[in-house]
Amino acid sequence: MKKILIVAHYSRFLVQFELNDVKLLQGMGYEVHYATNFEHEDMYADAVQVIREHGVILHQVDFVRSPYNISANIKAYKQLKHLMQTEMFAGVHCHTPMAGALARLAANAAHTAPVLYTAHGFHFYKGCPLKNRLIYQTAETFLARYTDAQITINQEDYSAAQKFPLRGKAYYVPGIGVDVKNISSVQMNRAAKRKELGIPEDAFVFVSVGELNENKNHRTVIRAFAKTDMANSYYLICGEGELKQEHLKLAEELGVSDRVRFLGFRTDVSEILRSCDCFVFPSFREGLSVSLMEAMAAGLPCIASRIRGNVDLLPDSRYLFESSDEAALCQLMCDVVDGVQVRQECARNKKILEQYDVRNVSEQMKKIYTELLGD
Repeated sequence: MKKILIVAHYSRFLVQFELNDVKLLQGMGYEVHYATNFEHEDMYADAVQVIREHGVILHQVDFVRSPYNISANIKAYKQLKHLMQTEMFAGVHCHTPMAGALARLAANAAHTAPVLYTAHGFHFYKGCPLKNRLIYQTAETFLARYTDAQITINQEDYSAAQKFPLRGKAYYVPGIGVDVKNISSVQMNRAAKRKELGIPEDAFVFVSVGELNENKNHRTVIRAFAKTDMANSYYLICGEGELKQEHLKLAEELGVSDRVRFLGFRTDVSEILRSCDCFVFPSFREGLSVSLMEAMAAGLPCIASRIRGNVDLLPDSRYLFESSDEAALCQLMCDVVDGVQVRQECARNKKILEQYDVRNVSEQMKKIYTELLGD
């Protein structure tokens, strides 16, 4: 049986984003292998079990996030090179910045091809710090010579990728896909779910989904929510992260700690979305957000930062704002409570989502795999 290697920094990545590609490759007759740092999984305890249940063969590679940890990156490179030389893969599909860079270098040294790299949001983008362009854009330009398929998931990145001196070519695929039909048909008792969450049945509830870190920018929403001073309103955050205590303290200082709820890591996000009234997505940087697509599929009006990816999903929406503009966000939160163009926004979101449905995305990925790997 032909073998193919998927590479990413952490094991949960495959569970969260790549299971559809695994099924595609297995359906094409490939034995799927996965090189990742699964010994240091810290957020998805069952990731390794889920991966193995899907028939994927795991290989430990000691990836680190930082490009500055030279000795660790050299070790990971050697591990990948040895793995490729030993297993004789028919191709490599890599993800995440450092793992993607090392995989392409190792594949070149091991004479393994074709090499596909999916950028889930380049670390250089419009308005990014200069150092991001100097480091990451320079690196991607160099690595392009070892890349047969540069897959991008938003229009800004696709435009950038087309300028790289690629060994192959750039492709645009609308994300990893979401099961719109499944999400939109979730059956749940709204009143019972709110009772479980400790939320009044008649309250207006905002919700965000994402790690509690600087990039996800929940701090801005907490401040804007406090400024709205709306009675009987709540803000829920699904996610864990290093800034949890800081966010708890901020909510307390602003006098909204009783109405800002930190729900932690959740496996029932679809049900939570269906029990809320508005999704808020304030990130500073994204590729193409799955959580935003899931909120759109759940039928929620969505307030989002005007950044790459978000503007693909919400073109011409009146509910876009600059990431740091608390006043604008505060006004939009008030507008959505008042129902300003909410029906029109939701109807448009439903139409837009058709191209991001998992069935469409899977069909496009199958064409790319067939083109590069053969039928």
